[in-house]
Amino acid sequence: MKELMRKLILLPAVILMVLLAGCVPHSTDSTEVGVRTIKFSFFGKKGVEDKYYAPGSTYFFMPFINDWNTFDTKLQNLEMTYDSNKGDRRTRDDLLFKTIDGNDISLDVIIVYKIDPAKAPYILQHVAKNDRDLRQKIVRTVARSKPRDIFGELKTEEFYVAANRGAQAQKTKEYLQTMFKPMGIIIEKVLTKDYRFNSKYQKAIEDKKVADQLVEKNKSAQHAAQEEYNRKLEEARGEVNRMIADVDGEFMKAKIEADAYYEQQQLLAKAIQAEGEAEAKGIQEMNKAMSSAGGEALVKMKIAEALQGKKVILLPVSEGGMNLKTTNINELIQTMGVKKLAD
Repeated sequence: MKELMRKLILLPAVILMVLLAGCVPHSTDSTEVGVRTIKFSFFGKKGVEDKYYAPGSTYFFMPFINDWNTFDTKLQNLEMTYDSNKGDRRTRDDLLFKTIDGNDISLDVIIVYKIDPAKAPYILQHVAKNDRDLRQKIVRTVARSKPRDIFGELKTEEFYVAANRGAQAQKTKEYLQTMFKPMGIIIEKVLTKDYRFNSKYQKAIEDKKVADQLVEKNKSAQHAAQEEYNRKLEEARGEVNRMIADVDGEFMKAKIEADAYYEQQQLLAKAIQAEGEAEAKGIQEMNKAMSSAGGEALVKMKIAEALQGKKVILLPVSEGGMNLKTTNINELIQTMGVKKLAD
């Protein structure tokens, strides 16, 4: 009985050793995650195992009843470009579409993406069996359809503005992320590179650019001429204002001098007037004094002073006085000997 019990205990260990002896190794690279698919099981659940195996490790599974898949978790660049020597394919692979105003255009686009490691079992079961299928059948297919519509929202002229292209690239990234997130795919960036128009339209655009540059050059020359005119106008205004200021200064100076002279003459006139009034008043007072008895005596005294030392000739008078109208003065003087005295 004891022997039977010992054998029963050792049997699982023996079975495990036999199983381990038949296992084969399965490894993951430093950026890979592994997903195991159980094809046959006596005890557990069959199908894709709902977990991922970490990067940089080795795991052992029985062959034939297990499948092993790996997915790379590093950033992937899906480049779709006009240049056949670049990008994912050795042929022209850029996006062709029309702008909203109807012009043909092609655009080089890069989709930067990676997978969510936790979603690796879901990707294997519902999306793609490996990295190549995921890239070519899923990411590439979707990335070549919807972005055409989003970038086609721009007008032809708007493609020249990098900010406009950047805004549409961000809008494309957000749209793709919404679509891919449930699949376990993370869109990191959507980048735009070169773009090209129809050759004839491209020539017309280049001609328009040259014409626009010429217009801008003429505008600049016109602006410079206007600035020069404004500068000279300001200089002329400054000169005129200076001349006006000088004239105003001379006028104010002359006005001040005239006002001062006028004030001086007014003061002088008032002084002369005052002096005349004083003199007139003195004469009036003298006349009053002279009209009195004392004035008559003063006149007599002045006459006496005037006659002092003078010879006085008495002329004959008749009929109470001398008639100068009928008297021959010359004869009278000769008669009286005055002529000799005059000599």
